[in-house]
Amino acid sequence: MNDQRTGVSYGPREVALANEILRSVVGSGVHGVAILGTDDHDEMGVFVEPRAHVYGVRPALDQHVWRTRAEGERSRPGDTDLVIYSLRRYLRLAAKGNPTALLPLFAPASDVLVLTEIGASLRAVRSAFLSQDAVRRFLGYMGRQHERMRLDGQGRPELIERDGWDTKFGAHALRLALQGWELAATGQLTLPLPAAERHQVLAVKRGDRGRDEVSAAIVDLARRTLAALDSGRCPLPAHADLAVIDRWSVQAHERHWLGEATRLSA
Repeated sequence: MNDQRTGVSYGPREVALANEILRSVVGSGVHGVAILGTDDHDEMGVFVEPRAHVYGVRPALDQHVWRTRAEGERSRPGDTDLVIYSLRRYLRLAAKGNPTALLPLFAPASDVLVLTEIGASLRAVRSAFLSQDAVRRFLGYMGRQHERMRLDGQGRPELIERDGWDTKFGAHALRLALQGWELAATGQLTLPLPAAERHQVLAVKRGDRGRDEVSAAIVDLARRTLAALDSGRCPLPAHADLAVIDRWSVQAHERHWLGEATRLSA
């Protein structure tokens, strides 16, 4: 657990931490492609808003953010970025297939930092969030990273000086392409990346693969993924199962508030 007495913080810190149900490592750490001394540390959590902020006139509490560096300042190796979303906001992000929001649902137990009974029940319904929409969202994020890696002179100066291009953009794009293909082909999301895929991404991060080679691999994976979607071979449903997610959300809020009321009356 990180010391949030230093760094930059905004949002309802006390409420978020007191009502947190799930938190995991995200970013390169949970994918298994962090390189010691070069990567920062990312965490994402989920908290249940107090009842008054859901039913009453008080404003919604969307998120709490804590960063080692100021907002807009680039993180450095060893820095931490933490975001804790309200449960309702988190469910909307995950149901849309946001690649980062899905990570706490699929993170291995070793990367789960906070887990209550309600948080465990959320991870138990994680399959309801996987869909063809999620596959397309992975491809969308991949496309933006791929576009960045193709721009000459754009990106992190130290990587451009070392490798001639921003290999971190390339690693992100390849990782997203590999995960999009896995989702489309198997309906599963494996964390950390399987060994073969992990080695591919690490080779890009270390500058061991050229930009054109990496780009060709990304384009091929995207083509295969789109073909699986367009041909109907993808085992995932078209959309997330909102009925399951809605039902779980209502029950989770009520369970949390009941426990909160019980503690206050004790």
